[in-house]
Formats: sequence, C-alpha cells, structure tokens
Amino acid sequence: MNELDVISVNIWQIIISLANLVILYLIFRKFLFKPVKEIVAKRNSEVMAEYDKATKATNEANELKASWEEKMQTADDKADEIIKNAIEKADHRSEVLLYESREKAESIIRKAKAEAERDKLDAQATIKQEIVGVSAAISEKIIGREINMEDHRDLIDSFIDNMGDE
Repeated sequence: MNELDVISVNIWQIIISLANLVILYLIFRKFLFKPVKEIVAKRNSEVMAEYDKATKATNEANELKASWEEKMQTADDKADEIIKNAIEKADHRSEVLLYESREKAESIIRKAKAEAERDKLDAQATIKQEIVGVSAAISEKIIGREINMEDHRDLIDSFIDNMGDE
C-alpha cells in the first residue's frame, strides 16, 4: 500500500456522504423542523393571545379607573353642593330667627311703652282726682263756703292743664 492511498479522495465516498446528509436533512425537516416550527408558531400565537388579553384587561381597568374617578369627582361635587346648601339654609334660618327675635323684642318694647303710657295716664288721672279732692277741701276751708263740685273741677282742670303746658 502506498502512502498516498490513505490520503486519496474517494468520489463515491463523498457522494454517499452527501446523499446521507441530504436524506438526514429531509428526515429532520419532515419530522423535526416542521413540528418544531408548528409548536413555536402555536406558542407564539398563544403568547400573542395572552398579550392581547392583558392589553384588553389593562384598557378595561383604565376605563374602570376613569369611571371611578369621575364618580368620585361627582360625589365630591355633590357633597360640596349639599354642604353649600346646608350652609345657605342655616344662614337663612339664622336670619329668619334673628328677624323674628327683633320683631318680638320690638313688640315687647312697644307693649311696654304702651303699658307705661297707660300707667302714666292712669296715674295722672288718679293724681288729678286726688288733687281735685284735696284742693276742694282746702278751698272750702279757705273760702269758708262750699264750692260746687262742677266749678271746682273746672278750676282744677284748667290749673292742671296750664301747669302741664308750662
């Protein structure tokens, strides 16, 4: 054997090796690559579906959050309006009570003044009658004769009226 025979190139051996490689490629492609591609595609579609669900859920959550914030703002506005109305009603009620209190006080003052005026007039009439009686008695003693009551009253009334004018 020759040393060159060991290094020599055998064409049939290369053709058989290439044929084996092509056959292996076709077998792998049919039984391995296609199923793996299908599994990867299926997995990819599942991931995309989950991603879409997550996006949809996020959008719904954002819508619910916006709706909730709107409702909270509406509730805050209503609460502010209720408080404002309550304050206005309380202010109005206090004004009404104050007005009624002033009216009662003025009424009491008017009644007191009227009663005082009435008491004053009653006292003046009583004093007038007492003065008439006392002056009649004094006049009788001074003059020594009896003055009729009618003349005496006229005299006293004119005196008292003149005294009130001065």
